[in-house]
Parts: sequence; C-alpha cells; structure tokens
Amino acid sequence: MLGASKSSWLDWKWIGDNLQLIRSTLGEHLILTGLTLLLGVAVAVPVALASRRWRWLYPPVTSVAGILYTIPSLAAYALLIPYTGLGSRTTTVVPLVTYTLLILVRNIVTGLDQVPGPAREAAEAMGYSPRRLLVRVELPLALPAILAGLRLAAVTTVGLATVASLVGSKNLGWLMLFPGFQQGRRTPILVGAVLAVLLAAAIDAVFLAIERLASPWRRADGGQRRRVEPRAAA
Repeated sequence: MLGASKSSWLDWKWIGDNLQLIRSTLGEHLILTGLTLLLGVAVAVPVALASRRWRWLYPPVTSVAGILYTIPSLAAYALLIPYTGLGSRTTTVVPLVTYTLLILVRNIVTGLDQVPGPAREAAEAMGYSPRRLLVRVELPLALPAILAGLRLAAVTTVGLATVASLVGSKNLGWLMLFPGFQQGRRTPILVGAVLAVLLAAAIDAVFLAIERLASPWRRADGGQRRRVEPRAAA
C-alpha cells in the first residue's frame, strides 16, 4: 500500500495529513515573493531616477544589473551561505532581489521616458517643481509600464524562489524536493508545482487589475475605440 501511495500522482490521504505543511510552504513562498518585490522596488526606484536624471549612469547600471541577472542562483546562494547562514531568508532574498533589478530599472526608466511631452510642458507652465512634476504627473502616467515590470518580476521571483529549497528555504520548492523527490512521492511534487503556478497566476492577475485601475484613461480609450470601430466599418 505504501508503494502504491507513493507512486500515485494524487494521494488525497497524504494531502489531508499534510495540510499544515502545504500551508506553511505556500505562506513562506508568498513571504519571499513579497519581500523580494518590496526590496527590489526600494533599490530600483532611486537607481532608475538617478539613471534618468544623469543619463551617463544608465548604461553601466543596466550592465551591472544584467551581469547580476546572469549569475546562477545556486552560485549566489553558495557565496552568501558563509555570511548569512544556511536556510535563512536573507540568503534566499538577496539573490532574488538582484534578479528583479534589471527588469524594474528598465521598466521605470522606459515608463518615465514615454510620458508625453505636452503633459510635462503643461505641468511646468502651471508652476510645478521638478519633484511635484515627478510625483503628480510623470509617475502616474508611467505607472502602467512600472506595474508591467512588477508583474514580470513577481512571476520570475515565484519560479526562482523554488531553487532556494536547495539551501534550506522551506517554500514550495522544498515541498517538491524533500517530501517529493527525496521520498519518492509524486503527490508533493504535483501539489508544489500546481500551487507555484497558481500563485504566479494570482499575483499576475492582481497586478493586472491594479494596472487597469491605475490607468482609467486606457479603459476609456478602449471603450471609445469599441464604439467607433463598428460605425467606421459600416
């Protein structure tokens, strides 16, 4: 019976007996993703703003971020373990944050660069200071591009975080690796993989909803096009 249970792809008894383990690994995965995005934004925003103000900074910043992005996650974890410890959240989060920087910095700078010139000119004519112009005009108009970068960074983080199970992080990757591969059970592998996909899809949907709420002019434009196009075709 034990062998049959291990070879089954969906063992409901194992799931029922390990609900607490499943919840804790899912919760840890969500915490790691949230921390990574918060710290990534905290680092990327000032770096992107500086790169936009002093354009000579942008090429070296993106080059360094690109190099960090190419470092294999296992190598990054191995370098950090002597300093931050095996299984600590710091060991897991630091490499994940570095992987978000290239995506976030590029999207922030691109979004700000795409702000229409007339919008800036109108704000300056109204006496907006550079800081007020950034906060009240440029960032709101650049928000769709910034949120698109956050969506991509979040989905990427959900996938990369599973690798951290190899250095002791008890997330969904740990569920697949130890109760799954190590013990020869298929159900934990399936549960971990499905939950990781669902988590990524849910986070993507949340950011997409925020993006639509934050850019009502896009919804209005889309509705106007839908109303005009049938008449034009007729």
